[in-house]
Amino acid sequence: MSRRREHFRGRAQLSGPWAADMELERMALPPRGPLDLPLSLLELGCGGRFELLEGHNPGLDPLSTLPWGLPPHAPDLAAELERRFLASPDWLPLHHFERAHRFWAREPEPRALFGLEPTPAHSELRAQRDPATGRVLGFAEAVLDTPGLSAKNSLSLRRAPGPPAEALRGSSTNFPFWPGGLDEPGLDQISARGDQEEDVDFERDLLTVPPGWQRGVDFQPTAASSAPGLLALPGLLEALDTWDLGGLVDEAGGAEEQPKGAKDAPSPTPSPRLARTDSLEELVMKKVTPKSSTAPPAPVQPPREQQWAVAVDVSAPVDDFYKRVPDPAFRVLTIYTSPIKALSNQKFRDFKTTFGDVGLLTGDVQLHPEASCLIMTTEILRSMLYNGSDAIRDLEWVIFDEVHYINDAERGVVWEEVLIMLPEHVNIILLSATVPNTLEFADWVGRIKQKQIFVISTRRRPVPLEHFLYTGNSPRTQDQLFLLLDARGTFLTQGYYAALEAKKERTSKHAQTFGARQPTHQTTGPGQDKNVWLSLLSLLRRRDQLPVVAFTFSRNRCDEHASMLTTADLTTGAEKSEIHVFFHKCISRLKGTDRQLPQVLHMVELLKRGIGVHHSGILPILKEVVEMLFSRGLVKVLFATETFAMGVNMPARTVVFDSIRKHDGSCFRDLLPGEYIQMAGRAGRRGLDTTGMVIILCKGQVPEMADLHKMMLGRALALESRFRLTYGMILNLLRARGLRVEDVMRRSFSEFHTRRHAQTHEQRVTELRQALEAMEPVETTGDLADLPQYYDSVQELRQARQLLQRKVLESAAGLKALSPGRVVVVCNSVHRNALGLVLQVSTDAGARSFTALVLCDVPPEDGTPAEGTNPPSPVAEAEAPLPEDLLLTKLFLPEGRAGHVVQQLGPGDIAAVTAKTLRISAERILEDSRRRQTPRYRLGWSLGGLKEPAVVEAATHARRLEAALPGFHCPHSPRFPRQYAVLARRRAAEAELEQLQFLLSDQSLLLLPQYHQRLEVLRTLGYVEPGGAVGLAGRVACAMSSQELVLTELVLDNALTPLQPEEAAALLSCIACPQPATAELQLTPGLRQGLERLRAVAERVGQLQEACGVPEPLDDFVAQFGPGLMEVVYEWARGMPFVELARLSAVQEGAVVRGIQRLAETCRDVRGAARVVGDPALGAKMEAAAALIKRDIVFAASLYTQ
Repeated sequence: MSRRREHFRGRAQLSGPWAADMELERMALPPRGPLDLPLSLLELGCGGRFELLEGHNPGLDPLSTLPWGLPPHAPDLAAELERRFLASPDWLPLHHFERAHRFWAREPEPRALFGLEPTPAHSELRAQRDPATGRVLGFAEAVLDTPGLSAKNSLSLRRAPGPPAEALRGSSTNFPFWPGGLDEPGLDQISARGDQEEDVDFERDLLTVPPGWQRGVDFQPTAASSAPGLLALPGLLEALDTWDLGGLVDEAGGAEEQPKGAKDAPSPTPSPRLARTDSLEELVMKKVTPKSSTAPPAPVQPPREQQWAVAVDVSAPVDDFYKRVPDPAFRVLTIYTSPIKALSNQKFRDFKTTFGDVGLLTGDVQLHPEASCLIMTTEILRSMLYNGSDAIRDLEWVIFDEVHYINDAERGVVWEEVLIMLPEHVNIILLSATVPNTLEFADWVGRIKQKQIFVISTRRRPVPLEHFLYTGNSPRTQDQLFLLLDARGTFLTQGYYAALEAKKERTSKHAQTFGARQPTHQTTGPGQDKNVWLSLLSLLRRRDQLPVVAFTFSRNRCDEHASMLTTADLTTGAEKSEIHVFFHKCISRLKGTDRQLPQVLHMVELLKRGIGVHHSGILPILKEVVEMLFSRGLVKVLFATETFAMGVNMPARTVVFDSIRKHDGSCFRDLLPGEYIQMAGRAGRRGLDTTGMVIILCKGQVPEMADLHKMMLGRALALESRFRLTYGMILNLLRARGLRVEDVMRRSFSEFHTRRHAQTHEQRVTELRQALEAMEPVETTGDLADLPQYYDSVQELRQARQLLQRKVLESAAGLKALSPGRVVVVCNSVHRNALGLVLQVSTDAGARSFTALVLCDVPPEDGTPAEGTNPPSPVAEAEAPLPEDLLLTKLFLPEGRAGHVVQQLGPGDIAAVTAKTLRISAERILEDSRRRQTPRYRLGWSLGGLKEPAVVEAATHARRLEAALPGFHCPHSPRFPRQYAVLARRRAAEAELEQLQFLLSDQSLLLLPQYHQRLEVLRTLGYVEPGGAVGLAGRVACAMSSQELVLTELVLDNALTPLQPEEAAALLSCIACPQPATAELQLTPGLRQGLERLRAVAERVGQLQEACGVPEPLDDFVAQFGPGLMEVVYEWARGMPFVELARLSAVQEGAVVRGIQRLAETCRDVRGAARVVGDPALGAKMEAAAALIKRDIVFAASLYTQ
């Protein structure tokens, strides 16, 4: 049977040389053995019947006689080739490698390299149809507005959409859409000459003779005159023909003769140049009207200040709401942004229940992206804007929740970037409960978006709050609860003093009993904390004030307080059963080992007794379980950190502050009013409670009344700009041609106060230019030749003296010299070199002032003028200063009876300090006035031992100028006073014009030096080319969401290539989730080498930043890449269970989970960078690394999304 099948195989399939080879192979078979029987199996039809054939019948052809029999079968071609050419020692010998590989030469095709995309058509043919019948009447060519526009070359909303896969998140190679409120570049900016461009006049500077030629072409047009308002035919034809028609000529008689007297008549005025047009008919219909030179210019009206923030009176009813809004928006694309991911998940569940058509977009989750309402973090929206997401086209509303996060030092810049980059058609809603400067912030938003922002605010809470002090710590004192601030906002001092008295009484009893003083520090022991909490919970439970949120500003103290309440049981049996069922249902999706984590077991025991813990160290799934049980009212007391108030909207009946002091990362301080309001606002459930209760625990001493009053009734911290330049922002703006980094900086909140009056400044610039043109010229001839130099010397001398005055007054010796009784020389707008006597010195160091008795010319009528009055006197600054006035060689002498006046003087009003000190008495003052004819005082400003370089240089410069003043000739000219005044007015206008132009220019931007520093770093690294274009390395950096420089350098240096996927993930953990290493790390040799390369790259980048002037210390920059989680991530990627992983590091479980989740986003960024640079191996490695870490409890789905 086998021989028959072999014979059948050879006949059925193979032919040619292959058939010959197979035939030879068949003939080479060994002879039949005893087991080779002449039997064959034949299939009959397709019904599954078979027939056994005996003997050998070579004439039987199964293909012709049995069409439904066994199909022909041939060996696989690949297996045959491997067997014959790769597995055969005869064909592939071990020592002759010339047959191991072969190549086939091909003809070179250079033209294949010149593949270009076809030029986009600038017009299209459109059918013209009969509106009645629809019949095609003809075709007309229509010009296209946006030919060839795409996401790779245009910022217009009319560009063609990108691929569907990039419709939502966009691509790092896409251009963003044009930001709303940003002026598109005008002709003056487009035609502005760059640093490397030459100023070429295309009318006169063009060459007419090519290099090496003797003759050229004259491009000068032939002049043709015509009457005003008429169209000359030669002027139209000269563009088509070079013939000189010579004007209008009569064919029969030649040129017409001029009438008599025409020689003396004035020649007609030449017609003005016609504007260029594309239509001859349009050109003929135009009328040319000569400009009138007699019409006076229209007066320039001062611009009216635009009010972008409009306060809305919420107390006034809106009866015509449906008339104003007849067609409310329905199912328009809206994006709801939240500051943190936890709030996004919670809002997704709430909105999904209410509206239904809601989607969620986070770093690792994408649910219902086609929904009309998308919920995401602000960072995701910023990425969509920079990446040119096509979803922005349909976006109509963006809702910013908790917009006061703009005050966050690290992430506040994200809110400013998003507000600046949003397109014009997008409307904005801003929500916050702690923004005191709402009008100022709304004015900035409206100014940068060129839209009116309606401010709706109220001081009334839906549920009023009552604030208490609690001093109890035992069953006997558990009722010591004192009202401090009632629901109407009245601060009750009697409540504060009652709490203070109760605390003092217990302190005295303690001293009488134990004979020791009560400790005065605020901290207490664990036993005392336990008694305080047990007493408070007993009181709240008795008064039905549960549930309660206890804010504790330490994660460790949250865990300690929850663990020490072992005797507290706040739930009933039914509630315990409900908690047990719900908890195990939520964790049922976890692996068996993850369910046995110590944190999980501890949390379920706490929850059954009605106690919960919520902070960043808790596993995310456990935090969500706690939040859901708290919202159901099953968690009676929740120990939480400040993030619970910032990110989760879950009110309680009562809020308790464990302390009013917190550590902000640098020092301990009291809570700010905004922080206190944000956390205290969790008290009071709308619709359930009439008032909310806020309690401050007084474990140690009672806080000061002033501190409590400031914290409870003080003004919240005003929103301030946290705008800063990042490398990612700079590269994303530079790669989009048309956007300038300076324009984005100009619209930041930090530049708002200096740019809000830009329109007024522009109007003032126009007025100053007109005033300068109308000013009379300054005479600088003859004896006035050195007048400009004299003016400059006077101004420099005054500036040097002002600097000396300021520095001396800031020193201790200067203040001592200006003590009461000191005689000074006063020179200001009222007095010129008049003697004065210091009577009093103010204590305000910021605005120092002096009360002085100043000698004047004409005494007032009443003899003793009121303090601070300024009698009229010639203005010294407007007059021409003479050298003797500046050198103080000529003091003021009264022409008649001397008078005096008491005035407030500033530091700039004191021209000199004498060496004379007088006792303040009437006799001495009169004696001094009699001796004023011959003053013998040593004048000047004593440096008082100041050795600052600026002070010494100013004093030296002032002495040099004083010595040069007598050498000028212009003060001796009779024209000097008038010409000096003219020059002073001109210089003052020029100085004001220069200052306003500086304020309107990019040079006045606060962050411009930082931008130049970071741009120099990018240019040195090769991310930005000399011409300003973003290079390949810069495009790679655009794909990174954080630490762009270090990550890009690692990718370009192939530092990740030699590592395994789990090693690459461990190395990237130093960037995505840095933690300081507290113990010796057990790393593989590859990881140690990778860590050394990472530190070398970080040090190189840090040194470059220092060299370019970036204000970031090298040690701090390198230390931020902490390797504390490298071993944890490496073992997790290798498959270690989380229960064993928690023993490798002291970092809490929640922080580990959050770090690994951020690491997955970093792997995705590096994978996108590998796609940009063209490294598929690195992309596959990053995809494998992300797959290794995305498992089990770390990436368990959120309970809010189920």
